[in-house]
Amino acid sequence: MAKTDNKAGSGKQRDAGGGKAAKGRKESAQQVQQEHAGKDLPVPPPRLRIFYESTVRDRLKNQFGFTNTHQIPNLEKIVVNCGVGEAIKNPKILDTVVNELAIITGQRPVRKKAKKSIANFGLRQGQEIGAAVTLRGARMWEFFDRFVTVAIPRIRDFRGINTRSFDGRGNYTLGVKEQMIFPEINYDMVEQIHGMDITFVTTTNRDDQALALLKELGMPFRGEEKGDGRPARRH
Repeated sequence: MAKTDNKAGSGKQRDAGGGKAAKGRKESAQQVQQEHAGKDLPVPPPRLRIFYESTVRDRLKNQFGFTNTHQIPNLEKIVVNCGVGEAIKNPKILDTVVNELAIITGQRPVRKKAKKSIANFGLRQGQEIGAAVTLRGARMWEFFDRFVTVAIPRIRDFRGINTRSFDGRGNYTLGVKEQMIFPEINYDMVEQIHGMDITFVTTTNRDDQALALLKELGMPFRGEEKGDGRPARRH
């Protein structure tokens, strides 16, 4: 019996020693993961902005015959707007929408308030009913790149984007029905499906120039031209 106890005791000691070693390896692995290889390197510019400056500018200049470089259209800002009508009865839903917009855009949204009271909807003036994000600079280019290359291909039964949503001043707005097309959103954590409106504001006042700009940047339009009088092509 004594021999058995000694063996058991030595086994416990080995287990304890192995557990400490495993714990030490785990802690060292965590420390290695916290260190980033490029933490001291400068942040690279967005690849889509580099593509615009090196390729798209020259193409638009030749297409429209611009003589001044300031005439070449550019992307000024992107506005992501989400209206939450359910927030009138349940304000907690707006908190979830704000968090999801922050995850998608990488920027803290601004809560939008009602400008006037509407008795039929139970809406009071000053009540928070939506959220919006205005992206500029590097975040704008990064969002556009992710939206075109990753989010749009995840849309179910996608047939292309309609070209008839320009406002006549060179700005384009499209609607997204589900926030889950963005890979940053975890499907298991979604409490309610909601959509959003995305507006691409350009520096030009002409829709044809804005259309050419968005096409060159990779926006997958259907192919029909705005205002040509033809119905949308069906697939």
